[in-house]
Amino acid sequence: MTDHMGYGADGTPHRVVVVGAGFGGLNFVASAKMAGLEITLIDRQNHHLFQPLLYQAAITVLPVTDIAWPIRTLMRDRPDVRVVQAEVCDVDLEAREVRTHPEGSYPYDTLILSPGSVTSYFGNDEWAAMAPGLKTASDAMAIRTRILAAFEQCEREASGRAPCISIIGGGPTGVELAGMIATLCQKELKDEFRSFNPSDSTIVLIDAADRLLPNLPDDLSAYGAARLRKMGIELRLGEKVTGCHDGGVSLESGDLACDTVIWAAGTRAVPVAKWLGVEAERGGRVPVSRDLSLPGHGDVFVIGDCAEVEWKDGKSVPGIAPAAKQQGAYLAGLLRHRLGKGRDPGPFVYRHQGDLATIGPNQAAVDFGWIKLTGRLAWWLWGLAHIYFLIGVRSRIAVLLHWFWLRLLDRSDARLALAAHDDAGAVPGEDEDENDGQDRS
Repeated sequence: MTDHMGYGADGTPHRVVVVGAGFGGLNFVASAKMAGLEITLIDRQNHHLFQPLLYQAAITVLPVTDIAWPIRTLMRDRPDVRVVQAEVCDVDLEAREVRTHPEGSYPYDTLILSPGSVTSYFGNDEWAAMAPGLKTASDAMAIRTRILAAFEQCEREASGRAPCISIIGGGPTGVELAGMIATLCQKELKDEFRSFNPSDSTIVLIDAADRLLPNLPDDLSAYGAARLRKMGIELRLGEKVTGCHDGGVSLESGDLACDTVIWAAGTRAVPVAKWLGVEAERGGRVPVSRDLSLPGHGDVFVIGDCAEVEWKDGKSVPGIAPAAKQQGAYLAGLLRHRLGKGRDPGPFVYRHQGDLATIGPNQAAVDFGWIKLTGRLAWWLWGLAHIYFLIGVRSRIAVLLHWFWLRLLDRSDARLALAAHDDAGAVPGEDEDENDGQDRS
């Protein structure tokens, strides 16, 4: 265990390397302002992405620029923070440095690892080309283009056939995607095609579990399923996917022909455990101590999607944005204390603020523990919560205006298909990237 007594006593800045500019990493940096630290913030992307609304960028509701912000712009007024765009490939615990590609080495006194998660295909990574996940801005644009391309293909066929779109995964992301795609087909695209009716599109939501929204109580799960069925969405629950191919998906019950397939079934942690040379737990998470440090290394901390943190009733802290933000703020307080600049925060205590999921237009399900809500009021609460967590007044106003415009006219101005096409008109597969919210870190 590293001795933390006397940090900064020689007058030199305490060097903190933060890997990942997601919710956890950024909240640490924000909470550590004026702490006298020398912070290096490393991320493979040049922007912070508000993942809880990423599905709306994929389904043409919002421009990506309203939910993503350049990291350098966010740090413009922080001379204590150096931003590095690079991909971490190793951590040398003995030399106390982080190594990156392109080649770089960044020494630390304290290391905070919060690089988030990537899409998991449960050992079937070859499915990624046919069923892209939704973790990055480029993923959102690729999915948007695939969906819009499916409608254009049906228009060219002029057979009267409408597209079939399948979403694999019945968690919050899958449910939200299904509801928004149904709205796109039934409202936004009406009267825009001549060879077929977009409202005749088939939308299928597939999950191996026997119910949707496993993070919500049974009654809210049943409400969500009833709402989706009322919107005309076909639910294939209790069916395991055995393959994804150009023509659709294979299920245990048989093949399902689809024009577009979207993967929302799982995530895994960025391989922090491999960097640290430790054994990972479920989903690739690294087990940490009560102060979020790596056992035996009190100067190394793991937070967000990559951390396995004990919570209550045998459960772990969920990999969602509020948890990551709490962990980032906690570490800032802990480090201040170790530098003699604040009180001891004690062990990390997660405060769950509730679970929310939208289910189509003006409908949502909310579980605050002490109260459960559904319908329009729940949707307003969901919207207010997400607006609150956006960065900056401009983004809040822009998102509100886009939502207002969509509700007023049933039209969105974010329906540009920008991803490249190959000669056959298909959209190439996108690489996996980091950082559900549900981070949803």
